[in-house]
Amino acid sequence: MLVVRAVNESDLEGMLELAGQVGSGMTTLKPDRKMLGQRLEIACASFAEQIVRTQRDYVFVMEDTSSGRLAGICAIKSAVGLEEPFYNYRIGTLVHSSRELGVFSQMETLYLSNDLTGTTELCSLFLHPDYRGGTNGKLLSKSRLLFMAQFPHLFNAKVIAEMRGFQTPDGTSPFYESLGRHFFKMDFNHVDDLTSLGKKSFIAELMPRYPLYVDYLPVEAQEVIGRVHVATAPARRLLEQEGMYYEGYVDIFDAGPVLQARVSELRALRESTLAIIEPAVTASAETATAVADPVLVANTVLREFRSIVVPAPPTPQPTRIALTASECELLACGAGDPVRTMTLNPRKNS
Repeated sequence: MLVVRAVNESDLEGMLELAGQVGSGMTTLKPDRKMLGQRLEIACASFAEQIVRTQRDYVFVMEDTSSGRLAGICAIKSAVGLEEPFYNYRIGTLVHSSRELGVFSQMETLYLSNDLTGTTELCSLFLHPDYRGGTNGKLLSKSRLLFMAQFPHLFNAKVIAEMRGFQTPDGTSPFYESLGRHFFKMDFNHVDDLTSLGKKSFIAELMPRYPLYVDYLPVEAQEVIGRVHVATAPARRLLEQEGMYYEGYVDIFDAGPVLQARVSELRALRESTLAIIEPAVTASAETATAVADPVLVANTVLREFRSIVVPAPPTPQPTRIALTASECELLACGAGDPVRTMTLNPRKNS
């Protein structure tokens, strides 16, 4: 059985194992013991509310309770760019015209931008290949949105998610090779590693501040602006179903799209409801993958946040939900306790 829960001090080895599977392009999840150890410490302090809100980094892990193995990881950073620079390219338009010659042209440009400074960020989403199937990816990605719905006061008005950009099968980033390499004079993986360690001053020092014309880039670079890594495509679809959208911001290294939304407009904020647990004698989480419209259920405890997928109740009652003893155990709840619920899949008319 799978449960998404707040990370704890004993999860470092499992996090390292997951990070070792990720590959290049995800700067927030590198297989570096020291870096992950520091992040784990911050995450535990975040759930315990021991550090200021803007410094918090809520990390969640998906645990396979039958083996104790970590099957996935995801996170929410309360605010980005307040302690170290946060850069993106903003895609803009420049118009050139000559009435005398009868020429009018619109050209896309890339502006180095700090526009998204201070926003809340969804990040570090990774599901182990052994667990990719059924509802597992949805459970991992959407649980953190249910966390935001339960504790909206912990986050800023806007939320973003940087998607890993397109790479060729051999790991090459066409965008970086056509642009970034000319300024940084180093391999993509080296730049990626420096960024993951928080060493970002070189970006402002080396990148041009003036607009870059997209048409000056090779065609193979132009074609991948706003495209995601093949392994990231499902994650993008899930977030777009939940209310996030692409609005012309991309990563400065691989040109992966930045999705964004107002927190108040996320489906979890609009549709999730609180319900009271009542005992159930039938139905269990093991059958959730066979149910047409399963339900995401999370407890309401900040320090011990937990979320699972359960079968949809046969007669939906917004204020009550029947859970088995095993489901209650996964959620660390019991009969009479409140939980937050939301259909795992968006309604067709939502």
